[in-house]
Amino acid sequence: MPSQRLIFMGTAELACASLEALTNDAAFEVVAVVTQPDRPKGRDLKPQPSPVKQRAVKKQLTVFQPARARDAEFIEKLKSYQPDLIVVAAYGQILPPAILELPRFGCVNVHTSLLPKYRGAAPIQWAILNDEPETGVTIMKMDAGMDTGDILSQTSTPIAADDTAATLHDRLARMGATLLVETLPKYMAGKIIARPQPVEGASYARKITKEDGRVDWTQPSRTLWNRLRAFTPWPGAYFFQQTVSPPRLLKIWEATVEARQAGPPGQILSADKSGIVVGCGAQALRILSLQREGGRRLTAEEFLAGNPLRPGASFDQ
Repeated sequence: MPSQRLIFMGTAELACASLEALTNDAAFEVVAVVTQPDRPKGRDLKPQPSPVKQRAVKKQLTVFQPARARDAEFIEKLKSYQPDLIVVAAYGQILPPAILELPRFGCVNVHTSLLPKYRGAAPIQWAILNDEPETGVTIMKMDAGMDTGDILSQTSTPIAADDTAATLHDRLARMGATLLVETLPKYMAGKIIARPQPVEGASYARKITKEDGRVDWTQPSRTLWNRLRAFTPWPGAYFFQQTVSPPRLLKIWEATVEARQAGPPGQILSADKSGIVVGCGAQALRILSLQREGGRRLTAEEFLAGNPLRPGASFDQ
């Protein structure tokens, strides 16, 4: 059986595992890769290629970087490749009907949630933030809606206590790639019937902003612990230390819930080599490692050696 001609559309690191799996499978021929234009990054703001472009260039694949996926000239280029299928993973643009309807098998998306839960831009972060016991990957046939297309396949994974957005991202990327190459041959052979997403349980995972990482000590400690895990590595869980002048931004890297301790929100209950324990809206949070703005990551013991904290003082005052 001849290999199926695919166009791959992706931008973020999450998509690289799927691109790798497709190019390593003889059942598929990736005839072109579409990714976002190079973006300014770093202190010098030099344009940098996306992770997907870097991977595609190494594999000597044809790469397109349209500013807008709706561009008529770009769509004509895609048509010229006569793809059997377009695979989309973390691309970053809404696809117009002209692209969705272009391949004979349509467009298929790798989405890192158990749809219909967490449609949208940040499903991994919101699953952790909302204390979900599990999440997963959905292979979905795309339609004009935001992650509303019919489901082809799904697989799940528990969210462990030591998971962060970073570790869960990497695991889901690998799971998505494996599920993708298992699903596509069955789908294109007519062995999988796409099923509509359930009406019940749908939710939207909006894009994360820098402000989302700001710690509110009036929240319960478990809520703050989930926030830390959900926003590691970006934007991080951070607060402003009001015990110094001017107030100093501190980013928390690692913490645990102290279920048997409590105190006023933001109050330092203890500070020693075992951690900095801070009162919350319920219970307390033990900070194990943190970072001053512009500094390096420190254990609590290292931080306290140069920044002594007095129990009874408050980070909020």
